[in-house]
Amino acid sequence: MQAQELSPSSAMPLERSHAGFEFAHAPNPVGVAPDQSDQLVIRGFIIHLDRARDRLPQVERLAAKLPVPSEIIEAVDGRTLSAAEIESVYRRRLQKPYYPFAMSMGEVACFLSHRKAWAAIVEQGIDAGLIFEDDVEIDDAFHAAFAAAKACLKPGSFIRFPFRMGKEHGQCVLSQGETNVIQPKRIGLGMVAQLVSRDAAIRLLEVTSVFDRPVDTTVQMSWFTRVSPLAVLPGGVHEISPQLGGSTIKSHKTLAERLSREVLRPLYRAKIALRSRRMI
Repeated sequence: MQAQELSPSSAMPLERSHAGFEFAHAPNPVGVAPDQSDQLVIRGFIIHLDRARDRLPQVERLAAKLPVPSEIIEAVDGRTLSAAEIESVYRRRLQKPYYPFAMSMGEVACFLSHRKAWAAIVEQGIDAGLIFEDDVEIDDAFHAAFAAAKACLKPGSFIRFPFRMGKEHGQCVLSQGETNVIQPKRIGLGMVAQLVSRDAAIRLLEVTSVFDRPVDTTVQMSWFTRVSPLAVLPGGVHEISPQLGGSTIKSHKTLAERLSREVLRPLYRAKIALRSRRMI
């Protein structure tokens, strides 16, 4: 894969990125001073599964609303992954606390799709990527949220736009009007929208060449990734999967599997919360 330098003026909207999973380190990471935020090169990446054609109008609406030039990242299709491809990237019980569930093919594909977006940031040599999943809508609060996130952007930054309010709490690192950027005590779940710096993308690619749990639960483990996500509240984003026909990654589970998850999920989350508190 070759790195391609882009500027906002030269970026074509909704061009498809075919970034793979490998990457080359971009030279000279850019430091971010407060008065340089308007000079940052930020590009939007919308992760979209090609066979989910009924979502394409939503992708186009989202791209038109985003404050940066955007392109589609063609999502990895879990239906097409071979057993060998899955074995090359997925291993159970790699990191503590151990994730108690086996990943579905859809979850593996979702993780690989986010890795493609991270790789695109590195390949293109931009300062940061604004990564969206394709079942997301933004509201009027998003532009203030993005401005606050950009004000906090520096090498190594990973800034989340949560779609569930009231789930994350922590120290406020920036306040702009009604928008706050916080350092969460426990990082929330979901990967619907995030601003990812090039340094953070490099680090995440390095530590996730093989993974043992879904991408959002991996991002929770800042002690492992050495990336400490911030969160913007309100995030100005909404997950609208039900309006678009439902999730493209969830799999059907038996009653026994659902009951097991009801027991094991809170235990696992308690372990993550305990480890997160130790990091503060």
